[in-house]
Amino acid sequence: MRETVEMTDVFKGASFLCNGAELVEVKALGKNTVIFTFEAEDIYRMEVNYGRGEMLVNPAELRERLNLLRDLMFQKLREYEYGQTLEMAR
Repeated sequence: MRETVEMTDVFKGASFLCNGAELVEVKALGKNTVIFTFEAEDIYRMEVNYGRGEMLVNPAELRERLNLLRDLMFQKLREYEYGQTLEMAR
């Protein structure tokens, strides 16, 4: 069964992506906060392995996934800020 988990930690999220998780949603909760939602089989085992420092990743892939999440994060923050600016102008 596929499970989901939400997080704000880009390093943890990149590690999850490197271990087979799928990014299913990115949403801005304010001008400084973005929530990533991931889905995978046994994602809670990933949580435990990450917390224990036992999650293994390919460093080159981690860098790529980290850059992806950062790009998405800044895109969502810009969209949020732009939306707030439009509402204030009305």
